[in-house]
Amino acid sequence: MPTIQSAKVLTKSKNLYLRVSKGHFATSHSHINYYIDVTMQKTRLSEAKAVAKELAQYYNSTAIVDTILCLDGMEVVATCLAEELTSGGLRSINSHQTIYVVTPEHTSGSQLIFRDNLTQAIAGKHVLVLAASVSTGYTAGAAVEAIKYYGGMVSGICSIFATVDKYMDYDVHAVFDPKDLQDYQSYPSHLCPMCKNGDKIDALVNSHGYSKL
Repeated sequence: MPTIQSAKVLTKSKNLYLRVSKGHFATSHSHINYYIDVTMQKTRLSEAKAVAKELAQYYNSTAIVDTILCLDGMEVVATCLAEELTSGGLRSINSHQTIYVVTPEHTSGSQLIFRDNLTQAIAGKHVLVLAASVSTGYTAGAAVEAIKYYGGMVSGICSIFATVDKYMDYDVHAVFDPKDLQDYQSYPSHLCPMCKNGDKIDALVNSHGYSKL
C-alpha cells in the first residue's frame, strides 16, 4: 500500500491553513503530486470565515455580486463570503444588499443546470463563481457557461487553491496557489512522468476527498 505523506502549511492567520498530502494522485482530468485537502475550510466555521475574509478583499470595492455560485461543496464558505461582502462595516459596493447562495445540479454529461425556481438567482444577476480549487479550469468553465446560458453576468472566479490566475478572460483569485507549494505539479494523465516512472497511483481524488488504491 503506497504511503501518503501529509503536512500542514501555516499562514499568518491562526484560522487559515493549507493541508496537503504528497504522493501520486489522479483526478478526473489530470494527475497531480499533491492532494489539497480543503475539508476543514469547507466544513469548519472558523476556517470558512478566514477563507471568506481573504477572498472578500478582491471584490469588496471592485465587483457587484448578486449571487455566489457554489462548486465543490463550498456553501459554508459562500455564506461567510456573502456576509463579508454585505457587511456595513466594509467598504463594499454590495453593502446592505442581499446575496443569493446557490448550487447547480450536474447532468450525466457534466453540464451544470438550474431548476426553474432557481433561475431568478442567475438571470440578470452578477454571479461570482466559488470553487474549492481551480486547476484545469474544467469545472469553473462549465459554471461560466451555465451562468451565461441562464442570462447572468460573471463577476469573477475564486477558490481556496488555484494553479491559474486567469481563465476564460476572468481573473482567478485564490487564498493559496503553487507558490505555497514550490514543487506542486499537475499533468495530463497521458503525460504524467510519475506514471512513466512506474510509480503507482496513491489515490483517486475529487472535490469530496480521496480514496486510496
